[in-house]
Amino acid sequence: MILDDNNKEKPDIEYPTQWGFKLIGKDKDALLSCIKEIMGDREHTCHVGNVSKTGKFHSYNAKCQVETEEDRDKIFKYFQDHDDVKMVI
Repeated sequence: MILDDNNKEKPDIEYPTQWGFKLIGKDKDALLSCIKEIMGDREHTCHVGNVSKTGKFHSYNAKCQVETEEDRDKIFKYFQDHDDVKMVI
C-alpha cells in the first residue's frame, strides 16, 4: 500500500514491533535525559541524530518495542508533551 494524501487507510502494523521515535530539541543533554525518563526500565536504544546548520537544534533517534498501538501512542504523547522536546516524529 502506498500512503499519500489520497489514501486515508492506516497501515497494517503487527504488534509487538520495534518502533522508532526521532526527537528534536535545543539541548542534547536534556533530550537524552528525557528519553531515559520516559523509557524508564523499558529496553531501548538511543543514537545521536543530526545537528542543525546553526547548531541550535539537535536530534536523537530512540527505538523500543511497543506492544500495542495504544502503547506506541502513549510514548509518543509523553515525548510530545515534554518541555525539552520541540518536535517528535
